[in-house]
Amino acid sequence: MAPLLSLWLVALLGLARACPEPCACVDKYAHQFADCAYKDLQVVPTGLPSNVTTLSLSANKITSLQRRSFVEVTQVTSLWLAHNEIRSIEPGTFAILVQLKNLDISHNQIVDFPWQDLYNLSALQLLKMNNNHMALVPQGAFHTLKDLRSLRINNNKFTALAEGIFDSLSSLSHLQIYNNPFECSCKLQWLKKWMDSTLISIPEKDSITCALPEQLRGVPVGKIPDVQCTSPTVQLTYYPNLDTTELFDGFTLTLHCAVTGTPPPEVSWKIRTSSQTLELNGNPKESAGKDLPKQDPERFLVFKNGTLVIPHLSKREEGTYTCLATNEMGSNQTSVNVAVAGTQKYPLQPGRDPLGGKAQPGDKKPGAKGAKNSVLIPAAARWVPGLPGALPGALPGALPPGPRGAVQQPAGVGHLRAPRPLPGVPGAARPPPPAPGAPSPPLARRGPSMCVG
Repeated sequence: MAPLLSLWLVALLGLARACPEPCACVDKYAHQFADCAYKDLQVVPTGLPSNVTTLSLSANKITSLQRRSFVEVTQVTSLWLAHNEIRSIEPGTFAILVQLKNLDISHNQIVDFPWQDLYNLSALQLLKMNNNHMALVPQGAFHTLKDLRSLRINNNKFTALAEGIFDSLSSLSHLQIYNNPFECSCKLQWLKKWMDSTLISIPEKDSITCALPEQLRGVPVGKIPDVQCTSPTVQLTYYPNLDTTELFDGFTLTLHCAVTGTPPPEVSWKIRTSSQTLELNGNPKESAGKDLPKQDPERFLVFKNGTLVIPHLSKREEGTYTCLATNEMGSNQTSVNVAVAGTQKYPLQPGRDPLGGKAQPGDKKPGAKGAKNSVLIPAAARWVPGLPGALPGALPGALPPGPRGAVQQPAGVGHLRAPRPLPGVPGAARPPPPAPGAPSPPLARRGPSMCVG
């Protein structure tokens, strides 16, 4: 019985120390080393000893890593994967290697790295990710790496690095970030100041250069000029004056979004009606035309100066209009609710209060609750289609002098006015007040084309 037990134990020990072909496994200084480098391997081999602490898979032809790739070697402390052809890494692949101290995935073709896996690797001291195709690293990617001493992310495709991304690396003494196509805009101003003040060793600073903008191409980040950057502010104005005007079918409404900020913000509009939600920006034919029916492509006109024109207002256009300004420092927005009173049939009765509410345009803080401008205003206005400059969809501009008594608005906006006499216009005199209880008579009209009241 004893000989059989001995043979069984020997067999178990042999299995525990088995090494898959073509790898070589050796014990050295109480550590198990598995050398699988330069073997033309296309996948991570299976059957590795469970007590492996150092695994070298460098210089092979491995193209991808899966969650199960290292489930047999969870005690590994050093993992070398440089000079392969790795393109994809499944999330969770490295998360199980909680004892890992050295990780080298340099000189591969990695675009998307599972950054969340680093959260479990708090023992990591060396991280080599250089010479890949990575373009984005999240703000908190290195948050748990308190023991990391050397980080190499040079020779990638990073255009920006989030401010403070290295602040949590309290043990970091060596950092390589050169040969990345940095965009030297407001977002990178912090890096210039940080490199000037940090005690961390940053080699090849002259190779930490700008790729954009064009005028700074090749200039070291440490030598770019200082820029005062500001987040956007937004102010919404409108024609006609929505504080005193009631909107009817056929009116032309113009909303103008005035923005400030450095760099200059991009302006876009979000329109939410009862039937659809649209996002418009830039050239109206490139934006509105994609979302609107082909037979009605100019229901909304959007201009690069931040102006939105509704040439023919109707119930279909009722809704919330939001102007959004965005630059790399942040975003800001303001909204206004537009309501249409319907088809105008009768003039305003004398003595009626023309003001029924107000919509105050102005700056809105990002994320402020209830930051909406209301235009639900019962007030009187009249459309005078015969006046010059009332072409729907025209850009706001100067209006030639009209008939005496007409309320002037910029061209393309339409002309809205409260009822008042127009001297010199036949039939435009104010009618006598109606008898008590009698209905108001319709306005007398003369002339071929002008409707007044």
